Order: sequence, then structure tokens, then C-alpha cells
Amino acid sequence: MIPRYTPADFAALWSSKTRYDSWLDVELAACDAMEEAGLVPVGTARSIRGKQLALDPDRIDTIERTVKHDVIAFLTHVEELAGEEARWLHRGMTSSDVLDTSLALLLVRASDLLLTRISKLIDALALRADEHRKTPMIGRSHGIHAEPVTFGVVLAGHLAEMKRGRARLVAARAEIAVGKIAGAVGTYAHLSPAIEASALASMGLSAETVSTQVVARDRHAAFFTALAVVAAGIERFATNVRHFQRTEVGEAEERFTKGQKGSSAMPHKRNPIVSENLCGLARIVRAAALPALEDVALWHERDISHSSVERIIAPDATTALGYMLERSAAMVEGLVVYPDALRRNLDRTHELFFSEAVLLALVHKGSARQKAYEAVQRCAMKTIAGEGRFRDLLAEDAEIAALLGVDEIDRAFDLDHALAHTGTIIDRAIAAD
Repeated sequence: MIPRYTPADFAALWSSKTRYDSWLDVELAACDAMEEAGLVPVGTARSIRGKQLALDPDRIDTIERTVKHDVIAFLTHVEELAGEEARWLHRGMTSSDVLDTSLALLLVRASDLLLTRISKLIDALALRADEHRKTPMIGRSHGIHAEPVTFGVVLAGHLAEMKRGRARLVAARAEIAVGKIAGAVGTYAHLSPAIEASALASMGLSAETVSTQVVARDRHAAFFTALAVVAAGIERFATNVRHFQRTEVGEAEERFTKGQKGSSAMPHKRNPIVSENLCGLARIVRAAALPALEDVALWHERDISHSSVERIIAPDATTALGYMLERSAAMVEGLVVYPDALRRNLDRTHELFFSEAVLLALVHKGSARQKAYEAVQRCAMKTIAGEGRFRDLLAEDAEIAALLGVDEIDRAFDLDHALAHTGTIIDRAIAAD
């Protein structure tokens, strides 16, 4: 991921230094387990750790240009630094034992960074949903005025979605926290399941059930799909903010900070740049899901067609989502809401949003539903055409007036009744796990 969208902790996580350090961690954990099994001289791993090897990524890259194999280049460099004892590293292991287990370690760490960030977004949404639990606004379907909601209910919907996203990330973290130290085709020809279990447990990982030469890539597909779903949820929220901020709507907008400029040409502009940025980055995260799914079908015990893909999507997708979560939390915290504008837009419908309440009142008085629908629609269409006030047209309609008096029509025009359960919805979203 380019520096513009890379938080510092993700830059460190996906650096060459961290990658090679994690490879060494895997090798030493395996060495510890082999010592316990009597396959390697006791004290080998401790001695190598004591030398505090300062791995040089540039040196490893230089060696790789000759040997054309990254793990061999890494082991060669470790031998340069550690000396004779390094010969015991990688005993009975294959490259994927190091690469897949290391990738699991890095993805688990990335998951933890993402979970911290999504929790902050969830907290921000919960706070703002509670703040606006009684702020009425018009709900829209197909972009058209429908029935009243509150701004708090709208935010609660996004809150609930992000909580589901967090649960998916937790599940994806558990599924990806799996490594393998099982040898060339996963049969433990020169190792044992006990050695693998011991080494992986020391790193907080469990063993792949049937690893072949690699950890099965359906796990990775599930992980990147979970990231994509979270990104899609952020995009949905950002899309709504972009709509709220439209000049013709003006119900809410991104915070415009002191000294900020909106346009190089038009000094008056205040654009929803954060929301647009989030929508764009969601495409990047979502784009990682398809190649991750395509990585599942490897040849026989393995090939390396997945390797080049994961070198790109693992850092890019996790980093982009980390940035998105940071920025969306800040956007929610700073979102400027205009209750007066929300009310004005609600009133623009001239109370047409009470049409269902009138329809139900007619049904309760004995009218056939479709006949009642046609009667209320007839008055609604006249209101839209500018032929009168909806409430008055209903009272003047002979078919409706035969069943409902003016007082009964007025009782159907009750905003408090329409919003009576919104508090319950918000409380349910805030309380949900």
C-alpha cells in the first residue's frame, strides 16, 4: 500500500524486517520443539537467540538474486550471522512451513490492529446514535421519501453492521491462526505431529488439520472476504454521508476544519472528500477477495500461484482497511448534523408519509385493503400535483369520509406514534454483542 494510506503500525507490520524476523521466530520455535524431541542438540535455539541476530533484508535480497529462492537466501544469511549452529535450523522442514506459519503470525497481528480500530468506530457510532435517538428525519427508499425515522436509527443500522463485521473479523482471525511444520508434503516424514503442535503452540497458533505442503487457502479466502464485507459496510455509511451532504439535502456533513480548502477554483466548496475516499478504498479491499478465492485451487499438494497474490493482497488489503477504519471513526466523531434541515426535509413531503397510517385506519373500519389503498393514493397524487393539502383532501374524499371522521384522520397523523419504537431499535443495536 502506498504511504498515503498506510498507518505507521501497518507499515512496521508489513516491512521486510518484520517478515524476516517472523521467519526466524518460526525456525527457532521449531528448533525448540525438535530439541525437546531429541532431534537437535539442547540449547541450540537459546544460543542462536543469544546472538541477537540483526537480519539485513538487503543482504537477503542480494543472495536471493543469485539463488532465486527467498527462504534459501534467508537461511544462508542466518548461517552467516549465527555460524555453525544454524545447520540445525530447518531440519526436516520445507519452505511453506516457514512461509505459511509466518503469514499466519502476521495476519493475526493485522487482525488485532483491525479489531482495535473497528471497536473505536463502533464506539463512535454508538455515541452518535444515542445522541440523535430522537432527532426525526425522513426515511428514504429508492432515494424517495418513505416514512419517518430518526437520525439515531440510521446510525444504529450502521452500528449493528459494524458489530457484525467485528464478529466476522474475530472469526476470521481464529480461522487464520493456523500454521504447519509438517515437511515437504505434510506427512511429517522427518518430523512429528507432536513437534509441530509444540512449536505452533509456543507462537499462539494451532496446526492445520491436513496441510499438504501448505495451509489450505480456504482459510485465507475467508479472511479476505471478511475484510471485504467490513469495507463494504464502511462504503455504505460513506455513501449515505455523501448523500446527506448534497446541497439539495444538507442534513449532515463532514467536519470542515479551520484552514481546509474545498476546491482549487471555487472558494465556497465543502466537499465530502473523506466519504469519497472511503468509497474508493473499499474497492481496493473488496478486490482482494476474488484472488484470495482463486488461490484456493492449487495443484495437488501445492504450487506457488498463490504466493505472488498474497505478497500483494495481505499488506494492501489489511493496511487499506486499517486506514479506512481510522478515518471513518474520525468522520463519525466529527459529523456535523443539522436537525433543522432534517425537519425541513421531513416536512417537504407535506405529511404524505402518514399514508400508511390512513390506509390501516380504513382497513380497521372495514374497507378492503386494495380499495382503501386506491382511495388514499388518489388523495396523495392530488397533493403531489399541488391540488391541496393531503389531510384536507382525505377529509373531503367521499369514500374515505364515509369511514373516517376528521378526528380519526388527525389521529393517523401522529409522528410520535410513527417513531414510538425507535428507542428500542437503538437500544438493541447498542446492547448487541
